[in-house]
Amino acid sequence: MPKIKTKRHCQLPKVSTVSGRSSSITNAFFNAIIPVHIPSPEDELEALSMLEMSPDKICCAYCGDPHSEWDHLRPIIREKKPTGYITEIANLVPACGKCNQSKGGYDWRDWMLGSAPRSPKTRGIEDVDRRVMLLERYESWRKPICIDFDSVVEPALWKKHKENWQDVLSLLGKSQSLAKQIRILIEEATKRSA
Repeated sequence: MPKIKTKRHCQLPKVSTVSGRSSSITNAFFNAIIPVHIPSPEDELEALSMLEMSPDKICCAYCGDPHSEWDHLRPIIREKKPTGYITEIANLVPACGKCNQSKGGYDWRDWMLGSAPRSPKTRGIEDVDRRVMLLERYESWRKPICIDFDSVVEPALWKKHKENWQDVLSLLGKSQSLAKQIRILIEEATKRSA
């Protein structure tokens, strides 16, 4: 009897991994040391004005969808280390989650005009050139704070922070190995009870 091929009607979740959270841990370690400067209401209004937005009409600066968060225009973490930029109004723009997640640590212009999944160009956003122009204007609005972290933090302190980070990543790897063993035992038990 021939096998009948059926089409899946839903996408089932994949097995999670403990070690798959390493980038979240890395971001947490470096986000924890990066200063956050809360903007004044006037600064926020001026920033929105530079992007041709108002408090009652805020949208994603990259694609125009409704905003859900503020994104670092210049990444604060790249290649698993701080870039020197901090969280402050000259380095923040309204964004939707789709764009923020897709952009990650890329240069905003390269990402917007590139072929990354869910980039404005890839999604066919019609006014992408206008949005690039507004973001270029925003970039020149204020010089962002950029700190040479290595000159501010003594080497022994950096070394200890990086060792702690590596220890946590190592523990994630060990935990993943243990989780896989446990999952195999549970899968075998579910097959026996089915």
